[in-house]
Amino acid sequence: MKRAILVPPVLAPGALAELKNWLAISTAQDDLTLLALLGSALDTCEAFTRTFPLMVEAEEILPPSRAWQGLSSNPVQAITQVEELRPDGSRTVLAAGAYALELEAGGAARLRLLSPAVTGRLAVRITAGLAADWDTLPDGLRHGVIRLAAHHYRQRDNADANPAPPAAVAALWSPWRRMRLI
Repeated sequence: MKRAILVPPVLAPGALAELKNWLAISTAQDDLTLLALLGSALDTCEAFTRTFPLMVEAEEILPPSRAWQGLSSNPVQAITQVEELRPDGSRTVLAAGAYALELEAGGAARLRLLSPAVTGRLAVRITAGLAADWDTLPDGLRHGVIRLAAHHYRQRDNADANPAPPAAVAALWSPWRRMRLI
């Protein structure tokens, strides 16, 4: 299964202001670097929790199957389109009766084909994320993103810096971590 982010999360100016406040920075000189670190910290948060902290629009590519297939993105807010993706790259939007969807209360989603005529891969477009914007992001996740971005900013010249989130950040994110059974 492949996943692509079509519309990344939007970082409000408040996120940059919080990070600059945490680092006691009052100039705009490092704003681009700090924004990049915030984006990286959001990506790390998503990888750690297996949950998109902020809303994104994404597309997942699935094999054609009449069996239920879970989507990797969480929490799914909406499935906006399902297309058949042919080997030549052409796409056809599937009618609603060609597939079945299930959205679970926890944000997981799964899909299966009902129509045997679909033979190409499936391109499923979704909207997923815990919060619509920075200000509605749960405090633990938001504070963890700020702390991780600040940590990477302070460690930027240290060649031996560990890329893993510090224990304090992991503790802040742990309540939202989705575990997988293999």
